[in-house]
Amino acid sequence: MLIKTNKRKLEPTRRKFLRGIFAGSALSIALPPLEVFLNTTGTAYANGSTFPKRFGLFFWGNGMHIDRWVPEQTGTGDEWSLSEQLMPLANVKEDINVITGMEVKVPNTLAHGSGPGGFLTGHEITIFSSESYTVNAPSIDQLIAAEIGGATQFRSLEVAIQREPCAVRGNEHGYSYIGPGTINSPETEPMLLFERLFGESFREPGEEGIVDPKLALRRSVLDAVMEDARRLNDRLGSSDKIRLEQHLDSIRDLEQRIALMESDPPDYEACSRPEAPPELPNIDGRTQMSARSRVMTDLISMAYACDLTRVMSFFYNDEHSHVLFPDATEGHHLLTHNEPGDQPMVNAITKYIMADLAYFIEKMKSVQEGDGTLLDNSLFLATSGVSDGRTHRIDEFPIILAGNAGGRIKNNMHYRSTSKANASHVPYSVMTALDMLPASYGGGEGKVTEGLSDIEV
Repeated sequence: MLIKTNKRKLEPTRRKFLRGIFAGSALSIALPPLEVFLNTTGTAYANGSTFPKRFGLFFWGNGMHIDRWVPEQTGTGDEWSLSEQLMPLANVKEDINVITGMEVKVPNTLAHGSGPGGFLTGHEITIFSSESYTVNAPSIDQLIAAEIGGATQFRSLEVAIQREPCAVRGNEHGYSYIGPGTINSPETEPMLLFERLFGESFREPGEEGIVDPKLALRRSVLDAVMEDARRLNDRLGSSDKIRLEQHLDSIRDLEQRIALMESDPPDYEACSRPEAPPELPNIDGRTQMSARSRVMTDLISMAYACDLTRVMSFFYNDEHSHVLFPDATEGHHLLTHNEPGDQPMVNAITKYIMADLAYFIEKMKSVQEGDGTLLDNSLFLATSGVSDGRTHRIDEFPIILAGNAGGRIKNNMHYRSTSKANASHVPYSVMTALDMLPASYGGGEGKVTEGLSDIEV
């Protein structure tokens, strides 16, 4: 039997639900674990413009060869030329910035952990063991998603090209962190990504869709229990109030996305339902990395074009990747340590990955949006987890920007720091270009309060 909310007293030491009435029926939503429900040890219950701006992260593992990566000249336009390992980007040179000489300023205490964690969050990582760590803040993609991702059906998307388990991290691919201990698992299969984006719920602009009648009911659940939530909030401590607020925000976020599924999609001319991707089985025990990357890129470009998402993370391969690239005799990570001399196979793998990054940029540039392109309205950050894979250095950190976020970032530039400037300046500039107003980025030695002014317009 439902007890009327205006005649009963709250008993927070025993409650685990918020209750209300919707359409004449009693309903409830579960609450998160709150301190008010726990014993003293916390172990048991005690009774902008026409087109939106987009962001994308393109990550590959095991860095590059510094002497084959850093361009000889600095400057803009014809003042600089691409290096050997950057040569696959020749067709998009005018759309990118290459940033060199930067250093991730957090302590380099864990090979293949400190670099990606330090650059993508700006904070030092917390190490549990030689093979286990967590970050101490959200990653850059999730900071951005919290600001610009709320108006789309998918606040952010995460994909991974490497499907094999990582030698150290198992099936935990990617470096998209909501916060400490919470990682966004990327989709590794093109067909599953296709079904998620362009399945039964997808509608092209102007297309009649089939709307699930249960969506409208689910969308109104939170409204029905808000009075109960307000009463409970009055009895909670400060930390519990934060937890409750975050929990309700997550429910409201879900309700808003359900509403977006019911609403008409934006009438963007470039938006259309793509063809389903082909099967891409391994060949001779080798993952078809380039083919998989390009199929995923095609799907993502249309997700942007249809405004299904504005934030995406694209994880090409892991830092401990054992993927067998074409003509390689062993996995990428092992080659960075075992291949002697100037490492021709590792060099070839880096150029192979840069060719797929070039395809990614070219695909975004091919999508027309008004008088410009999707690339013009976006900013993509490409980076790795180390500079030199053999030594795990995190100075000379590899950073590429593509697109200009609606004219906020310069293009066709090689900027080089001669003082090992803090790499965190780049993510700060990225957030600023996307019309965020960050007071700072990072913490401790990784903290900055301004961007890299040389690349900003």
